[in-house]
Amino acid sequence: MSSEMDAFALAADRLEGRSAAADRYPTPHDLAKSLDPKVVRTPALALLDQSLVDVAEGRCRRLIWTMPPQEGKSQRVSRTFPAWMLAKDPDTRIAIASYELGTARRWGRAIRNDIKSNRDKFGLSIRTDTSSAQEWQLQDHAGGVYSVGIQGALTGRPVDILIIDDPIKDRAQAESLVYRERVWDFWTDTARTRFGPDTRVIVVLTRWHEDDLAGRLLAQDVRREWRHVNIPAEADHKPEEGQTDPLGRLPGEFLLSTRGRSAQDWQDTRHDVGSRTWTSLYQGRPSPESGDVWKRPWWRRYSVPLWSQHPDFPDAYRVAEYDQLVMSWDMTFKDTKSSDFVVGQVWARRGADVFLLDQIRKRLSFTDTLAAFEAMVKRWPQATAKLVEDKANGTAVISTLKSKIPGIIAVTPTESKYARANAVAPVIEAGNANVPEQGIALFDVDELIDEAAAFPNSSHDDQVDATSQALAYLLLDQSGAQAWINHYRAKAEAQAALDNADAEPTEDPDTVPEPAETVEQPDVEPIPPTPEEDAAAARQRARNARLREQR
Repeated sequence: MSSEMDAFALAADRLEGRSAAADRYPTPHDLAKSLDPKVVRTPALALLDQSLVDVAEGRCRRLIWTMPPQEGKSQRVSRTFPAWMLAKDPDTRIAIASYELGTARRWGRAIRNDIKSNRDKFGLSIRTDTSSAQEWQLQDHAGGVYSVGIQGALTGRPVDILIIDDPIKDRAQAESLVYRERVWDFWTDTARTRFGPDTRVIVVLTRWHEDDLAGRLLAQDVRREWRHVNIPAEADHKPEEGQTDPLGRLPGEFLLSTRGRSAQDWQDTRHDVGSRTWTSLYQGRPSPESGDVWKRPWWRRYSVPLWSQHPDFPDAYRVAEYDQLVMSWDMTFKDTKSSDFVVGQVWARRGADVFLLDQIRKRLSFTDTLAAFEAMVKRWPQATAKLVEDKANGTAVISTLKSKIPGIIAVTPTESKYARANAVAPVIEAGNANVPEQGIALFDVDELIDEAAAFPNSSHDDQVDATSQALAYLLLDQSGAQAWINHYRAKAEAQAALDNADAEPTEDPDTVPEPAETVEQPDVEPIPPTPEEDAAAARQRARNARLREQR
């Protein structure tokens, strides 16, 4: 009976001059479900369907869709959508590009076979003289699909819809500037030149690198024509800053998976792949390999614990040698829907060097924050100063605990997060900031390094804030500042002595005049640097400038 009804509908559609599937499948999911009853529709794929319909109907001409791997985005965009689009308009000329021809050709073959095997649903047929997996065309129509690799050509082929699906294969390609330039050349020299005034483009990918195709397109989007939808595996938006999750999730809520991944599965994945891969591929927020404000190579690692079991308290630690031992806390916002983490750190200073000993980083309620604060104080009884940023929940923490715990110091920041991080960047660059090797660490060190490298483009900066606060107190604001200055004065004098030893003396040292007294200069607007910079650095600088404006 169903086949008779389909045949009747097909005949009626032919009489009216339209495709059989045009009205019976309002969205790509409806067609996918008809072709395979096992297809599921998660909230993420439902939102993707809405965006694809907007592309089809001209409400969106440029779409970038980023989403974790293996969650159905390519099946929906590169297989179902082209078939659905051809059913709506058989004259649509579609090109599919991927990192290699074989991958793109598999999508072309799958679409062709879906249409050939389901004539009762599509009412379309494939031309016999143009029917290869790489290039095929519909019988009696201009529409069809052409598949191409990133190094391929589109010469002589007008394109109505271009789909670029995963232009980067793996980490090796992502880290290769040569390959990233090759992808960009494909966009500028091969793809973009085939566009007409109504050409629509969909870029669907997992993010490997901040300078990938999506990153470059967004960095140069001066006309604001790209719609970028990023679906992170774990909702990481900040409601307190007016941010929302595309799927309406609460902060910390994981993606409802097409593959049935549970929250524990997502957590296990995050643990197994590491924070850098998790942040890029699964959260859609890649960080620079070396870092921007705080570069990865700047951090020094120590491999021998500076702490030992406290002789008097079984759950506490003791540090034998230090000049200062402090805690630094960055609190979450009072709004319980905040996505921020509470971060508490323990730092020790020895002369001009500082050492991160311990850290807690968790989403905590106000009551749990108080408990975590007291627990950290008991764990490190030698920490005298407890620095707490006097905003958000920090103000209430200070008020609640200052009569119970000595040494709580309210810190009121007067500059932006970016300015504070820049202020202590020379300390880290000079190699004075030390973190433990992962093998001896009491916390996840790599998570801190990754967040620091991604700053200011990361979704979270709580660890950066706590670190900036601690380093400023230990090496810029307090007695440690003089130790730091003395340390570098000694290094400069030693270097000068070496330079002088190598140089030929030109005059009697006793006749060298005393240096003129330094006159303090008034503050002036710094002149922006003018050295040449590569294109990737320029794009990174532009992204950071926009982000600082938002902050």
